Amino acid sequence: MNHPPDPVPSAEVAPALEIRGVSKTYPGGKALDTTDLAIAPGEFVSLVGPSGCGKSTLLSMIAGLLTPDTGTIVLDGEDIAGRPAGRRAAGGRAMVFQEPALMPWLSVGKNVEYGLRARGVPRDERRRRALEALAMVGLEAVAGQQPHELSGGMRQRAAIARALVLHPRVLLMDEPFSALDVGTRTVLHEELQRIYLETRPAVVFVTHNLMEAAFLADTVYLLSPSPGRVVQRYDIDVERPRAESDPRLVAIRNDMLERMRAATRDTGAAAREASMDGVA
Repeated sequence: MNHPPDPVPSAEVAPALEIRGVSKTYPGGKALDTTDLAIAPGEFVSLVGPSGCGKSTLLSMIAGLLTPDTGTIVLDGEDIAGRPAGRRAAGGRAMVFQEPALMPWLSVGKNVEYGLRARGVPRDERRRRALEALAMVGLEAVAGQQPHELSGGMRQRAAIARALVLHPRVLLMDEPFSALDVGTRTVLHEELQRIYLETRPAVVFVTHNLMEAAFLADTVYLLSPSPGRVVQRYDIDVERPRAESDPRLVAIRNDMLERMRAATRDTGAAAREASMDGVA
């Protein structure tokens, strides 16, 4: 069954997540320039750009793992900047990291339950919701196994279940498939597409893989070389489910790649010119 892209929300629909004037500077220099984004309920957004452009920094600030130097991050009308997702008053978010980070002393099911337990959810409800989340990613049969008994792809699916069990309004994903082989990654692309269509959270997905970004997202934002700022928005007007071989997605991927190459060339030329000015 084909699922057409969701229509662009009207102005009356409040964003699920709003990023206003956010920036971040480290001791070595500015990582992210002043950035504004509005992510609609149920919208899948991918962030792409060259290494060091600030996309993971932005995701970490949305998650509350870093505090922005300027600006606000608004979820459900509340400024959550610098407030970790685990806190009750700053909930609504869940994060999937590049590494599954499952606790080896807990079963797969108990790993998925962990966030619910921290929130004081009763045991029977925790177990029911964990099994539902594991069923969604096809792992209900391994709920009693230990993480080391699973393949890398299965562990990452368990990590996705651990996030989904919290019923997040916004799901944050930081290069969750980059450590996997090509075949496993392709399978998980299709699995994530299916899960997204079933659950429809807003998603912010960081990746270096341009085809992955185009295949999964409703909207892709391309960031410039450091300090990062949004330089291009791509609206992926392709019905779901999708195929990575779709020529429309290939064309978008190629345009992103060419823009990244051009930006990198321009940045390199500017750096060389600045260096020469300094010598002069």
